Formats: sequence, C-alpha cells, structure tokens
Amino acid sequence: MGWTFLTCGLYAIYIVYRIVGRTRDHNLRRIEMLDAATTFAWEQAWTRGRADELRPEFERIAAALARMRAEATRFRDPVGWAVIASFLGNVAAAAVFVLDDGDLIRHEQAERDAEISLAAVYTALGAPLGPPAPSTRVPHNYGARIAVALLTCGISLFWWQYDVMTEGNHHFAADWQYEDRLAASVQQLLAG
Repeated sequence: MGWTFLTCGLYAIYIVYRIVGRTRDHNLRRIEMLDAATTFAWEQAWTRGRADELRPEFERIAAALARMRAEATRFRDPVGWAVIASFLGNVAAAAVFVLDDGDLIRHEQAERDAEISLAAVYTALGAPLGPPAPSTRVPHNYGARIAVALLTCGISLFWWQYDVMTEGNHHFAADWQYEDRLAASVQQLLAG
C-alpha cells in the first residue's frame, strides 16, 4: 500500500502485471511438469507391461491436462493487463482479481484431478506418491467485494489484493510439496 502511494499508483499497475504473470507462468510450468511426469509414468508402465491396465488413469490425466491447456489459452497477458490497469485503475484491478480467482479455482481443480490419477499410477508402479492437498477453494463473493470497494472508495481493494496474493501463495506451496514427493517417486522408479 505504501509503495502504491509513494509511486502515485504506478506500483499498483506493477502488482496487476505480477499477479497476471505469475498465474499464467505457474499454469504453464505445471502443465509441463505434469506432462513430463505422465510421459515418464507411461514409459514405466509400458516397460513393466502394465500400460493397458493403467490406461484409464492415463486418460483421466490427459483430460485434466487438456483442461489446464484450455486455461492457458485465455487472454492473460500481463503486459496487456498492465496497460488496461494504467487506463482503468481500480476497475482493471478488480477485474484481474475476479479473473485470477476464477482461473485459480479452475486450474486447481484440473490440476488436482491430474495429480490424483498420477498418484494412482505411481502407486501401481511401486512408487507411492500420496494424494495431493485437498482443494478447499471457493470463489470470492465478487458482488460483495465490489460493493465494499465502491463504499470504501477503493481502499478495500488492498485487502482483496492481499487475499488474491495469499491464496496464490498457498496454492504454490501445496504444489511444491507435491512436486517434492513426485521427484522422490521418480527417483524410486529409476532406481528400481
């Protein structure tokens, strides 16, 4: 909040840029990581003669990854949103918060679906992965948040921004834990 005031609002535009960029980049990185983990698991399943048995899990993973790829095609260009925010200010920030929240919910659901099936595959191959963190996300009450933002002349947008950033951070932390377990399972399969 202080940097926003000290920079006459320029820092708020940078925040919009960073929120949009980190969500987009995270989604692309997770697609790549889950796709690589799936490809490796398929090779292991094929080598061990279990490909046909595990095919339904791989099909579920493919469907979840397709949903994640569809999310990646949405207009979420950080530079574009920074330009929009430079003209529309708090209106653009509120739009980004709504879009980011919806994107995170859809991304997390597709991601969790892929992770659940991937865990089943790795467990069947003898390298238990464990389930992903459960998703407890619910959409923000956009109408109430916008109404409060109007009533407070935009001051409550700082609170909303904090929530968007904190929820994203919690999501990333849960993903890192899953990735650590996935790396250990891959190493276990390579060693065996």
